[in-house]
Amino acid sequence: MPLPKQVREEAERIVREYCAGKVPDHAPHKVGIEFAIRGDSVTLIESRPHWQKPDIWIKMPVAQFRYDRGKGAWSLFCADRNSRWHDYQLGPKRDIRELLREVDNDPTGIFWG
Repeated sequence: MPLPKQVREEAERIVREYCAGKVPDHAPHKVGIEFAIRGDSVTLIESRPHWQKPDIWIKMPVAQFRYDRGKGAWSLFCADRNSRWHDYQLGPKRDIRELLREVDNDPTGIFWG
């Protein structure tokens, strides 16, 4: 089910700002951070040039945020090596920025390695 319009617009704005601030000015040709929205999920994606074919960029999922309409809150998920999503078990948060901070802090090394 798609995100409610207001929730989607706010999430897009917040995650777009987050992505814009993640790539250093000297590195846009080496790494990109973007996001995709599908249904009730926002997926954070890292892209890098392929090591043998630098004109081809490889996309890797970093984190996923899922919105629960009933709770009015977001939950954080991490991907395993097979790109399957698992609950990060942080607990639902009303503000997606709290979950973005957890991804940034990455205390377990599961998001950014």
